Amino acid sequence: MGSLLLSRRDLDFLLHEWLDVTALTERPRYAAHDRATFDAVLDLAEQVATRDFAPHNRRNDTEEPTFDGTRVHLHEEVGKALRAFADAGFLGAGMPEEVGGMQLPATVAQAAIAWFHAANVGTSGYALLTVANANLLLAHGTPEQVETYVGPMLEGRCFGTMCLSEPQAGSSLADITTRAEPQPDGSYKVTGNKMWISGGDHELSENIVHLVLAKVPGSPPGAKGISLFLVPKVLPDGERND
Repeated sequence: MGSLLLSRRDLDFLLHEWLDVTALTERPRYAAHDRATFDAVLDLAEQVATRDFAPHNRRNDTEEPTFDGTRVHLHEEVGKALRAFADAGFLGAGMPEEVGGMQLPATVAQAAIAWFHAANVGTSGYALLTVANANLLLAHGTPEQVETYVGPMLEGRCFGTMCLSEPQAGSSLADITTRAEPQPDGSYKVTGNKMWISGGDHELSENIVHLVLAKVPGSPPGAKGISLFLVPKVLPDGERND
């Protein structure tokens, strides 16, 4: 019996008969792969999505996260599913081997992720925000930031969010009022209000890395002065970030 989540036949047709993704293995970056490894990744994605994500899709709607004034509570199946996702390597599916990723072509990595979108988009959101966060750090972060946060993200010990929009600005990011004031030690003190922070707080991981848009005072004339800041829930010394 075929999966009720996706048609594997359609997925194979798109990847192999139309896009010919195996041709990508001729490139040095993907030379360690072949059709067998691509198919094995898709098989594993279907298994994990079907076993760990799909069964609690409805429960996510009936048992939403709650906040007791101190911490956010989610039902236990969310954490179990995300642990299975991380243990299977999907957090780093498209990332380089040197940071612990599978180094799959983006086409294959996204095809694998499609199983999780189909099974449970709510639980998948925690993982996929983390993937986006890690990709941004790989592209623009300092070597120290990559070493400190990307590895733990791919292991599922650290999750990520995006803190962009504000109540008075919505999606008009040029109108944000959150400020980042330089401090003597080279850090910044960030002050403001953000909204729509999916996965903004939880107990699913040891840490949460928030990527926060803020304006830096004293920017050059004509510049909007908007910068992106890495704001971890827990600082490297183990203290809660204030």
